[in-house]
Amino acid sequence: MINLKEYLYQKVKKTMDEWDLSDAYSITFFIYSNEAYEYKEYSNVSVFNISMNNETFFRENYSGDDTGLYSEERWNFAFLEMEETEILDDEGLEVLFEWYRQEGIENIGYEDPDCYDEKMRYIGKGPVGYYELLQVVSEVAKQLIEEDYFLYRCGKRIPIIIQDYELTWYVVEETKKVNIHNEAKDFFRALEEGNI
Repeated sequence: MINLKEYLYQKVKKTMDEWDLSDAYSITFFIYSNEAYEYKEYSNVSVFNISMNNETFFRENYSGDDTGLYSEERWNFAFLEMEETEILDDEGLEVLFEWYRQEGIENIGYEDPDCYDEKMRYIGKGPVGYYELLQVVSEVAKQLIEEDYFLYRCGKRIPIIIQDYELTWYVVEETKKVNIHNEAKDFFRALEEGNI
């Protein structure tokens, strides 16, 4: 029986165990379904990558009055350092698709075109397989926070920001759930101020 949460947790933790977190101000869990990304006979398959965002990179690459604690450059995925580690590599995709089969999740990658409300706001949850994976990724992130992983590793609390390219409502909600000690308060202030 596949325990996807435990599999992802071990891969994420092993990767982060090798990082120097002393200068980190956030960790990005990037999860996105890409229409062009194919796996076997499936398309619109999800990717899950993690990366560390650190103060040195931020200071060296962005300066000025508009690049402070709540700036777009500090929190928008498009501006962040792109040294990502792919968690769903070939082996990870094999495990993921076996988990989909185990859970009875079918039509991976299909998205209902009727996913907008009367004001044309997106109310869907991504293509089939994405939201289910997002829930597991969120559980992994929350476990790391609950275990005080960062506190033990570097003596400080570091937020895990779950992101996609659009900052969809469900990704924002999962980020809120994960950061149980209000670690992501600066990210959410930047979001409230309309900076990201």
